[in-house]
Amino acid sequence: ADKDIAWMKKQAEIHAPQLTLADHPELAMIAVQGPNARAKVWEALPGSRELTEKLIPFSAAEMGAMFIARTGYTGEDGFEIMLPAHAAPFFWNILAEHGVKPIGLGARDTLRLEAGMNLYGHDMNESVGPLESGLAWTVDLTSPRDFIGKAALLAHPPANKLVGLVLLDRGVLRDHQKVQTAHGAGEITSGSFSPTLNKSIALARLPKEVALGDTVQVAIRDKMLAAQVVKYPFARNGKGLV
Repeated sequence: ADKDIAWMKKQAEIHAPQLTLADHPELAMIAVQGPNARAKVWEALPGSRELTEKLIPFSAAEMGAMFIARTGYTGEDGFEIMLPAHAAPFFWNILAEHGVKPIGLGARDTLRLEAGMNLYGHDMNESVGPLESGLAWTVDLTSPRDFIGKAALLAHPPANKLVGLVLLDRGVLRDHQKVQTAHGAGEITSGSFSPTLNKSIALARLPKEVALGDTVQVAIRDKMLAAQVVKYPFARNGKGLV
């Protein structure tokens, strides 16, 4: 985050000197996610249903000192609630009284992987672009509008792409395992066991010639195990898609 903020401040100085970026360490955020998440928040926060029931994904509403967004990074429905940090423990306890259960980072990571969502430092980083990270939808290279990085993306077409893998043999796919394909080598960027599918799944950066349905070989310890290239997301809202 520090690196991102420093970059944004530098660009603001160049392109929009009237823009001010401000940190807000006095705020906290609680994410409530899952099929019953919205209903639980409505129960815990009187008056919130009227303000948020019609929110579409990626939209938000203000409720007093709270900012309630229909967003998240789990592939599930729910809210991310920003509020004063001093009030967060009190609100957390109210949510718990209404049956909301805490989850750890491991559970969140499994959910975002099943949903095919990138994790910075794994599926994307400073060395790869959006076109080889499954993020082509974030940039429009056909628009006449210019943006920072457009010229570089046009000048350097990607040789790789991000794909989904499902392990066909017994084992567990993990980050950084090497992948052999008919078109060259690649690497798993995120891997884990999927409770929803009861299979091992992964995101992998492979040569762009690799096609859906191809069988590839993954180096797991001292063995080469077979995996199939699939379209991700692997699951959404608790239901398998592959």
